[in-house]
Amino acid sequence: MSGRLQDKIAIITGAGRGIGAATARAFAGAGAVVVIAERDKDTGSAMAAELAELGARSLFLETDVADIRAAEAAAQAALAAFGRIDVLVNNAGINVFHEPLETTEAEWKRCFAVDLEGVWHMCKAVLPAMLSQGGGSIVNIASSHSTTIIPDTFPYPVAKHGLLGLTRALGIQYAARGVRVNAVSPGYIETDLARDYWNTFPDPVAEKQKVYDLHPPRRIGRPEEVAMTALFLASDEAPFINATSIAIDGGRSVLYHD
Repeated sequence: MSGRLQDKIAIITGAGRGIGAATARAFAGAGAVVVIAERDKDTGSAMAAELAELGARSLFLETDVADIRAAEAAAQAALAAFGRIDVLVNNAGINVFHEPLETTEAEWKRCFAVDLEGVWHMCKAVLPAMLSQGGGSIVNIASSHSTTIIPDTFPYPVAKHGLLGLTRALGIQYAARGVRVNAVSPGYIETDLARDYWNTFPDPVAEKQKVYDLHPPRRIGRPEEVAMTALFLASDEAPFINATSIAIDGGRSVLYHD
């Protein structure tokens, strides 16, 4: 039996670690050809080698999404190698958290260059191919910060709110031409970044438990859970889902707080 993404060509940005790596594994397991568009040459090539060992077809392209020329080059390389682009997962992103008036111009620009402009660069690079072939699916990895505001996390939520606007605008613009654009909004996910943060505290286990207790399931999300939602949105199982975002936070965003 064929996989849910059998022979689809999928570009995944930031696929060398965390949610991006989990997404690459999930897509490869579902039969996709995975194009790893990753800035870090070491993690990107390691992921390509891992997928090859699993018998999956993949291609690593060293890509800085903040550079529109690099984004265009990645799309052209994928087209040259495989002839089409069926899926784009915009996962590459960075955390930039400050008190607003302490945010430097450089930090503002760094945040938007990757978290918003980088997504647009990749969308702009792949959309011509998707439109010419009559369809495609774009999945943007947004955040719970796309709909909520936590003090001292500026300007990250500003960029992520903009990312939802970009998702909706492109989804509406190209719906009649067969291209769907959606987002997933993860909450707290147990990545290496989260574990590194807990390890900065005197009692990392207690800090981890404190975070767990904030969520109705008394745990936080796993990268694989975000990956499987992205896979669903990318697949032919979601043909009428467009211009929206799915929250992956265990229900914390609707939890009553006194």
